[in-house]
Amino acid sequence: MHSETLHDVSAKPEKVERAFLVGIRGPQTPDEEARELLVELGELTATLGISVAGRLSVRLDHPVSRLLVGSGKAEEIVNAARSCTADVIVFDEALTPSQQRNWEKLAEMAVIDRQEVILDIFASRAQTREAVLQVQLAQARYELPRLKRRWSHLSRQRGMRGGMGLRGEGEQQIEVDARMVRNRIGRLQKQLAQVRKQRRVQRSRRLRKPVPLAAIVGYTNAGKSSLLNALTHADVLVEDRLFATLDPTVRRIVLPNHRELLLSDTVGFIRKLPHQLVEAFKATLEETVLADVIIEVLDVSAGQVEEHHKTTQAVLREIGVHDKSALLVFNKIDTIQNTYTLPRLRRRYPGCVFVSAKTGAGLNVLLERLAEVALPGLESVDLLVPHRKYELIALIHRTSSVLGEKHTSEGVRIRAEIPAGIRASIENFIVSP
Repeated sequence: MHSETLHDVSAKPEKVERAFLVGIRGPQTPDEEARELLVELGELTATLGISVAGRLSVRLDHPVSRLLVGSGKAEEIVNAARSCTADVIVFDEALTPSQQRNWEKLAEMAVIDRQEVILDIFASRAQTREAVLQVQLAQARYELPRLKRRWSHLSRQRGMRGGMGLRGEGEQQIEVDARMVRNRIGRLQKQLAQVRKQRRVQRSRRLRKPVPLAAIVGYTNAGKSSLLNALTHADVLVEDRLFATLDPTVRRIVLPNHRELLLSDTVGFIRKLPHQLVEAFKATLEETVLADVIIEVLDVSAGQVEEHHKTTQAVLREIGVHDKSALLVFNKIDTIQNTYTLPRLRRRYPGCVFVSAKTGAGLNVLLERLAEVALPGLESVDLLVPHRKYELIALIHRTSSVLGEKHTSEGVRIRAEIPAGIRASIENFIVSP
């Protein structure tokens, strides 16, 4: 336990309740995408229990260094935020530390950006030791260049002390706080290294098991956890909120060909996710890296469903799994009323599967497709397994497609299609047909 305490005298109140949202539209941003991103920002703030008091979409051809937008537009934003009694302005675009300080001086209220909102959500949702450490590390790295923001009010209240090179209290405290944050980053990195070492041992044990793994990925709120529950009859957290799942959940299912498959849920992807958060949550996405097959889930009712698909594919490329076997699944078909939507998507994405995790529609088709794509490369063999090798017989049933089985005085004769992963275990019991 460390007795050092980081001074926090920021102008940001301990609890904000009403947000004014500011969306930034580039010259190439379609109107529909701009609207949806602003709605998404509202969902993010709502996840933190902050209501939306108002919102404004700003067209920006060229960013301005001081406030991101021009001074006239900045005054318009501040007046609009005050008129709806907001106590925080939230930008959908990332603000630099200096821009954030300038905005808070101008607005005289808390001003945050999308990155800070997502960090706060992650901090409130992380459960496993590694996820908690990853969030704390990302927060510390985000905070370090912003320490001056905490003390900027001192220069307004007292001014800097002059003469003989003496520095003001705020400047001295910034150095102390910066050293504390850097020390904290070092401690977190060491703790993470130890946790990762333990996880590597656990992972190596799991990889020795010849049960294939499928990772469920997709845009946040697409219904990934609902689909996992529907397929496994599990009780995984399901909420109509962004980032309801942060820590990976793994469940086991039995496919129609009687072989087992591990299913893993993962954190939802989102557009404009800060890069350092993708890096920080490689642990959550690790099940995806290790997976034999990727199940990409999309909300078929989302207006920007194809943009969500592009975002998911971009993240998969970033973590190096875009070339794995994949199955595209459109969820929430029970919400679709337009009869042209599904045929259009089927033509555009051949081989996709349409399901409703809520009603169960299409789940049997999905399971059949999983049996096809997750378990390729089977070898047909005839086996004679001694009765005493009951654990080997159980392994064959768990991992292979058993075509025939007969109990004899010599042992159990089994004809099966086996995956390459278990051949070494049953090599000595393969016989001629």
